[in-house]
Amino acid sequence: MNEPVMTLTAKPQTNSPRVTVKDIAREMGVSIATVSRAFSNDSTIADKTREKVLQQAAHMGYSPNLFARGLITQRSRIAALLTSNITNPFYPEVVMKLTRRLHEFGLHTMLFTSDAETDIDDGLKVLQQYNPDIVIVLAATMSSETVKTCVDGRTPVILFNRYVTGSHASAVCCDNVNGGHMVAMRLAAANHRRLAYISGYDDASTNVDRMRGFQQGCRDAGLDAPRIITGGDFSYETGYRGMKQLFEGPDTPDAVFCANDLLAIGAMDAAHRELGLTVPQDVSVIGFDDIAMANWPSHNLTTVRQPVNAMIELLIAEIERLLPGVDTTPNEQFVPGRLIIRGSARLEEHSEG
Repeated sequence: MNEPVMTLTAKPQTNSPRVTVKDIAREMGVSIATVSRAFSNDSTIADKTREKVLQQAAHMGYSPNLFARGLITQRSRIAALLTSNITNPFYPEVVMKLTRRLHEFGLHTMLFTSDAETDIDDGLKVLQQYNPDIVIVLAATMSSETVKTCVDGRTPVILFNRYVTGSHASAVCCDNVNGGHMVAMRLAAANHRRLAYISGYDDASTNVDRMRGFQQGCRDAGLDAPRIITGGDFSYETGYRGMKQLFEGPDTPDAVFCANDLLAIGAMDAAHRELGLTVPQDVSVIGFDDIAMANWPSHNLTTVRQPVNAMIELLIAEIERLLPGVDTTPNEQFVPGRLIIRGSARLEEHSEG
């Protein structure tokens, strides 16, 4: 194959038409197929030729049209991320790490957000119009029928930190049942006897499993069933109100486990500002997730750390398994969390999990 002569031309002006593969081929005196092969890592093109094509393309301001390429290859190289709770600091941290890892894997990310949990089913249907190679659902509760429709349409779906029973979708989660159980056992071992739980979304698998594990831990430790405050969401305000509600009557707790860190931070602030309590001397508070704020000196929150990096690696492995379309069997994986001891709970000074 004759190598093209490298002749650089001036970059087009801002208002010039979009540079195409045909423009690059004409400027270099090569075929359109040669330029296309350079961008698709085709092994039949010489490395030196590919380098020259890429240099010319960069000089002319060319960007590959991923959607057009997807029509030809039937692969968009897009990973669609769907979330309904981006205001929770845990999820921006996850999205940042996940996006970086997906890019290393060779996938571009497209983020879809929803203001309410009830809009998730509609959002999942909309994003399918962009023909993503994979759909990753974060922080969302949806119907099994909607997920199944997406899977049946041959778009692999992976739920991250969620699972939907009967959905036929793969899931990568923290072992929330084990995390809740661990918290109850550690509180009991530290002589706490009156335990309570501030709940998040009632139908979120994370909340349901953390509460279920916590209740089972109380039974296994020989304690009375914990008081449950149904908050309705995972917000700071809900944790604040929940803590006030726990101390309105005579049966007050000596330890409060919250469905996530935001709830726990709200609960601690209510204890200080509204109830005149000292944490952890008067009441221990434990959260779940280990967001960056949990380690701030003003919070110093004891919490269950989600193994985000390990979960992301499992998700990448699952994408690698599902993308060829040969094995589409759904696979649910649960990774143990780790209890991080800080200053908001009276516990022994060692980590567990």
